[in-house]
Amino acid sequence: MSGQTLRDRPDEAQEAAVLVRLPPHLVVLFPGAERRVSLAASSVNEMVDALDALWPGMRERICDETPAIRRHINVFVDGRRAKLETKLRPGADVFVITAISGG
Repeated sequence: MSGQTLRDRPDEAQEAAVLVRLPPHLVVLFPGAERRVSLAASSVNEMVDALDALWPGMRERICDETPAIRRHINVFVDGRRAKLETKLRPGADVFVITAISGG
């Protein structure tokens, strides 16, 4: 059940859904993107794939070519910093946050 939205598989996805919250700076780059989206994914990597399926190009904004989460992006799952390999439990809260820097 990798990377599908609730709209694609309402019965099964409901059980495995995670709530992803995206930062406004990322959402504005993708017409029609939503700040909050429920997805069926069992890992952060599957979640990124699902976001990219909804809004092509989003993977490149979140991940680098190694692949890993970009340095200026942080992903938190249930309050803990996550990597692409991080597993997602059904009902997990996922925050994608852009880093703020200054000087």
